[in-house]
Amino acid sequence: MKRVFSGVQPTGDLHLGNYLGALRQFVELQEDHECVYCVVDLHSITLPQDPKELRQHIYDVAALYMAIGVDAKKSTIFIQSEVKEHAELSWILTCSSYTGELSRMTQFKDKSKGNESSPAGIFCYPTLMAADILLYDTDVVPVGNDQRQHIELTRDLAIRVNNRFDKKVFVVPEGRYLKEGARVMSLDNPTSKMSKSAENQFSKIGLLDDDNKIKKSIMRATTDSEANVRFDIENKPGVSNLISIYSAFSGKSASEIESMYEGKGYGDFKKDLAEVAIESIRPIRERFYEIRKSDMLTKALDEGAEKARAIAEITMKRVKEQFGIGR
Repeated sequence: MKRVFSGVQPTGDLHLGNYLGALRQFVELQEDHECVYCVVDLHSITLPQDPKELRQHIYDVAALYMAIGVDAKKSTIFIQSEVKEHAELSWILTCSSYTGELSRMTQFKDKSKGNESSPAGIFCYPTLMAADILLYDTDVVPVGNDQRQHIELTRDLAIRVNNRFDKKVFVVPEGRYLKEGARVMSLDNPTSKMSKSAENQFSKIGLLDDDNKIKKSIMRATTDSEANVRFDIENKPGVSNLISIYSAFSGKSASEIESMYEGKGYGDFKKDLAEVAIESIRPIRERFYEIRKSDMLTKALDEGAEKARAIAEITMKRVKEQFGIGR
């Protein structure tokens, strides 16, 4: 059985884009893979965070994993910082990396904004991500296309170390890239991805939003002046984004949705989409609060960290032996 690794940062509230783009497939993958799902809290402190808010978000993300259907009996769920080998392997991989390749990473360019001096964590972030993946002898990493560069660096580092010692120190992972249709765009600016950090609260739909907020967000979503429900990303990005969301929740194809609303305006379409979204998100929200109020979350995280450590320790023992460190 192939092993899958993935993780989500506990910064901001998870939204529809996170769910349809990545989280939903966490549930699908656990049926025929050995899955390791992590709350990557070490990644979140590359930029300053409020400690109290961060702690709450860490548990919120873990609870949402379970609320959407990740089964702690089938999958390993844990908090990254509770397995010290992540930071340990990150340093070893940093020493196996080059400044040139790290400086070319798109995320570093975006977050450093061309400044001469930027937080070192942003620069070294990719080696921590590589450590997350390689630590668990991961075969498959489900990510969006925007993470392709990170996966390629991870593969390069694994191959580089393997070649250096002429031995299979690391499993070389494969990226499992999401289809373009899984990319959910901002509701007020459909040319940009839906973002946790967006200032306009109605540009996104959070997985913990109440029914009224979900409806308002969809009814205010940017469309166009045609009043024609038609999937055309280039000419009708706003409507196409809403059709993609409708399709993801209902299982209907874009062409079926187009037929359903032929001759109808955006008002009817948005009203129905709001109902579909509400009915899909409400059970997740309700389950989330049940989990947060119980002790099942702490139990799952404790057991998950123990299982993760058992795998990580074996990997680090193998890595240290090759690099000649430790004893």
